[in-house]
Formats: sequence, structure tokens, C-alpha cells
Amino acid sequence: MRKLFFASTLLSALSFSVVAAPTIVPDPPVIGANGYILLDFHTGAVLVEKNADQTLNPASLTKLMTAYVAGQEVSSGNISLDDQVTISERAWAKNFPDSSKMFIEVGTQVSLQDLYRGLVIQSGNDASVAIAEHVAGSEAAFVSLMNSWASKLELKNTSFSNPHGLDSDELYSTPRDIAKLSQAIIRDLPQIYPLYSERAFTYNGITQYNRNGLLRDRSLDVDGMKTGYTSGAGYSLATSATNGDMRLISVVMGSSSAKSRESESKQLLSYGFRFFDTISPTQAGETLSEVKVWMGQKDALNVGVNVDSFLTLSKGDSAKLVAEIETNGELTAPISKGEKVGNVIYTVEGKEVARADLVALESVEQGSMFKRFMDWIKRTISSWF
Repeated sequence: MRKLFFASTLLSALSFSVVAAPTIVPDPPVIGANGYILLDFHTGAVLVEKNADQTLNPASLTKLMTAYVAGQEVSSGNISLDDQVTISERAWAKNFPDSSKMFIEVGTQVSLQDLYRGLVIQSGNDASVAIAEHVAGSEAAFVSLMNSWASKLELKNTSFSNPHGLDSDELYSTPRDIAKLSQAIIRDLPQIYPLYSERAFTYNGITQYNRNGLLRDRSLDVDGMKTGYTSGAGYSLATSATNGDMRLISVVMGSSSAKSRESESKQLLSYGFRFFDTISPTQAGETLSEVKVWMGQKDALNVGVNVDSFLTLSKGDSAKLVAEIETNGELTAPISKGEKVGNVIYTVEGKEVARADLVALESVEQGSMFKRFMDWIKRTISSWF
């Protein structure tokens, strides 16, 4: 392996008498929810967790998967947000007298776009059933899709039994799985996610307000996600917020009240933004270095990464990040564009914190017979020294 130091981020020049200050991150807040997690959207790094893999009743957090499954069907072209959905008796609002609903009426036609708002903003159980039937023909078939997507997203401790989240023995999830699901919605459904920031929706002459009170908290830049409550589950909240280029996702499950789920989520998010950074030290397609190539039509190859690199570091460690290139030995043509040729290794004070694939940013064809012969001579001579 050949190593080449190429960059350090915000690395200060220190005199011999100066010692770098140690990085100190205080203990995270301890909150009262039964389970919770805080993770970095870009990297998946977990900053805080307690009982993150304990199975709990997700209540209306279930509707995150309902939205995800329907959104995937929209993205694939199988359905459209402009579709007019005929409301069945099973989706009738009167079937949900003591729970949240959109107030849709049997036999009417409602656009899928409006049903989505009823699902996301009003947390309508009736909207959930209407969407499920439109997507899959029946609730049972839709639940099968929900569980299939849970498996694809590697939600290892999650099971769905309905599209709305009313209590059921076969319905459970964990803070970690809900956070991963929230991450998938933001990543995979850019046409759907903006609905989670809308604060109110009026349908059938009835205006309802988004139950996520953190959308109205000016001290945080919250743009989603979803509340949940049943008497069996308690109060839950999945939240996404940004600060500059950093996006954090918090999930609290089993809080004691609507106010506490908001204050607990705020504590987690504030802690993450205060003491951590998300940085992107290398961008896709950016030339990080030029490395030697043997037996090619040219002698040098531009190398970099094929996807943006993101790291989660404490604010003190961000200034100490160092990166180096490590190639897979001596590189020999032919080399194809995008081919992995080594690694980019990121370290903080000598400790590896992450690595990314180093790839060729261009192709190098094999050189002529004469060029290859000359390179053979040069490489043979260089190996003697």
C-alpha cells in the first residue's frame, strides 16, 4: 500500500510549546421517555441513545411507513399525487370516532395529495386507510408492503399490522428503527418530505394544525417529522432539524405528555447541535491528488471519491481532522473511470475515524508496446533503490 498525505482540515500550525487542547464533550441529557435516540442524518452516527432497540408501541409514528410506502409507489410511477381516490366504507371517518382523522366521507373522491396532507399534518387514521386501499387494494395487502419495506430498510425490530398505528400486539418498533425510517423518507422522498413542515391543513371545512409543536419553536430550525399517541404507547415524536449543513433526527417514544415529548426532543437536538459538527471534507468528483500510473498512455491519474464524504465529529475534533490517500500498491493501466484504486483515510490525533473509497476520476488506457517496455525498464531500475 502506498500512502500520500494530501489534506488536513483546519489544521493549525503549533509551536513546540503549544499543546492541542483536549476535546471534552459533556454527558448527554437524561430524559424521561421510555426510549430515545439522536442521530446524524448524513452519516447515521448515533450521538445519544437509551433503550434504542427496545420494542415499543409506535402509535401514529406508524404513519411514517404508510407515507414511505405510498411515496415509493409515486416515485415508481404506479400512482400519482393527482389521483382521485374514492373513499370506501372502511376509510370512512366515522369508523374512527375517538382518534385523529381527516373527516373524509364515504363515496367522495379525494386527491392523493390531499390524503397525504391528511396523513402527515392531521394524522388522519381515515386518510391512512384510504391511502392503503388506493396503493394496494386492501389494508392487508398494504401492511404486507409495509413489512417488506421494513425488511429492505433493515428495520430489524419492527412489525406493522395496520397503516395508522392504533394499538395492536403485532405492531411494534424501536427508536432506532423509527430514526432510520425518518432518514429514508428525507433521503428517498424529496417530493413528499416538505409536507412534514406544513403547519395546518383545511379539508371539509375543518382546519387542523400540525401536532408537532416544534415546528413553531423559533430556537430550532425544525422541518418535520411526526407525532404519535395512544393510551398504550404514551406520547412519541420523531423530529428532524437543521443547523447549517448539519441535519439531526431525534426520536423519543413513551413520553408522559405532549409537552414533555417536545421538551425532550428539544434537549436532544440542542445538545447535538451544540457539541457536534457534520463536515464534508471531500466532495464527489473533486481531484484530491494525482498519482503515478505505469504502462499507460499517460503517467498520472487524477483520483478522488465518487460520493460526497460526511463525518460526524465533536466540535473540538473537527479542527484536528487529517486525511491521507492510500493506493492499492503501484497502479498499472488499464484503469477505468470510477474504478477503486485505494482508500481515503481520515484520522483525528492518529486515530482512524472513517475511510472512503479512492477512485479513478478518469480512464487511463494501456500504453503502446514501446511505452510499456520503457515503463518496465524504469520500474525495474526504481526497484533497485
